[in-house]
Amino acid sequence: MKVLVTGGAGFIGSHLVESLLAGGHTVSVIDDFNDFYDPKIKKKNLQPVLADVRLHRIDIRDKDAVGRAFLAERPDTVVHLAARAGVRPSIERPEIYLSTNINGTFHLLEASKVHGVSRFIFASSSSVYGASPVIPFREDQVLTQTLSPYACTKLAGEHLCSNYSYLYQIGVICLRFFTVYGPRQRPDLAIHKFTDLVHRGKPIDVYGDGTARRDFTYIEDVIQGVLAAIRFDGAPFEIFNLGESETTELRDVIANIEAVLGKKARINTLPPVPGDMPATYADISKARNLLGYAPATRIAAGLRKFIEWYLRAHAL
Repeated sequence: MKVLVTGGAGFIGSHLVESLLAGGHTVSVIDDFNDFYDPKIKKKNLQPVLADVRLHRIDIRDKDAVGRAFLAERPDTVVHLAARAGVRPSIERPEIYLSTNINGTFHLLEASKVHGVSRFIFASSSSVYGASPVIPFREDQVLTQTLSPYACTKLAGEHLCSNYSYLYQIGVICLRFFTVYGPRQRPDLAIHKFTDLVHRGKPIDVYGDGTARRDFTYIEDVIQGVLAAIRFDGAPFEIFNLGESETTELRDVIANIEAVLGKKARINTLPPVPGDMPATYADISKARNLLGYAPATRIAAGLRKFIEWYLRAHAL
């Protein structure tokens, strides 16, 4: 296949690009290398495969630039991972989240319509479930309230995808990711940030009492699910949860990090932050049944793999 990956220089995107190339696919990438975190990290993520992909350094908010990239690449499959990410920053800067995550997704769907894309994979988020009292989260739940601008933009993106699937016969799959971690994880995310600070003997900020629970999902498991979604030959529009179907308290994650590093965390306790979900927990029975999704990495093993990568990366 000819696959266009947006956000292909990011954490999940760079892993996916490597897997697609290993599978013999032709891969092109859209990424704007913005400064949400150090662009040098994204350049390093993509460097090993840069000679094997066609890279378009464009912002998905630029409709004309998106159209030119599609005209040049003529992809049959689009995996749309590019987004402004993060709950807390979206509360501080909602406008850029709306323009990137909603308008940018619209531009990609429009280009997909014009250029005959047959499969569109959209990276959604567990944040769309808000503070749902129904746990574990199921894809068929009625979603009545999100808790942050970021979550709002992801739910809006799903609705845009459903519109284009229905109106223009584009096969669309929305994948709701649950707290993905592993080698190359963004430095602003909890596992990476906590590992770095504990390793360097610096205090870590914990918002609330540490009992917030997350369904932490290892990167290899997520990539398995994305590849299965690309191959899926079913209904023209589907939504799947991609999680580990296991929920872990933040304080237990910190204890695991301490154990692997052999260092004690210095914890700075702060009030809970508006917009943060109290818990995420994926029901993955639909993905198991229809995609053959089979996550295999439990949190203790995944944390050890991540920390081993972190220590190697920082020894260079």
